Amino acid sequence: MQHGEYLTRHESKACYAIIRHNVRTYISGGVVEVVRGQDSAAIAMRRLEEQQASDDRHEGWRYFLEETELKPGMDPAQATRQRWTEFEARESKAMNAPNPEFPRRP
Repeated sequence: MQHGEYLTRHESKACYAIIRHNVRTYISGGVVEVVRGQDSAAIAMRRLEEQQASDDRHEGWRYFLEETELKPGMDPAQATRQRWTEFEARESKAMNAPNPEFPRRP
């Protein structure tokens, strides 16, 4: 955060998932951690990057933040399953939504 910048109330209360993914293969490594507050999430992500082995990074593994409804501190495997389930539901809803540009045939 730059000098003079302040987090909004939302950013300080929101939860963020730290997601591991591979930029070369597009494979998701899932949720690594769920943290409350944007500053805390950025610090946690920096810590993960600093601890990351150089060969792991060379293979393409990176981290990104995603605002989420997941609970801070929850088990990463459970968080990954829940995130995937929510993603599947959104995708399914989007695929079934009528699109005026492409009307369905009877």
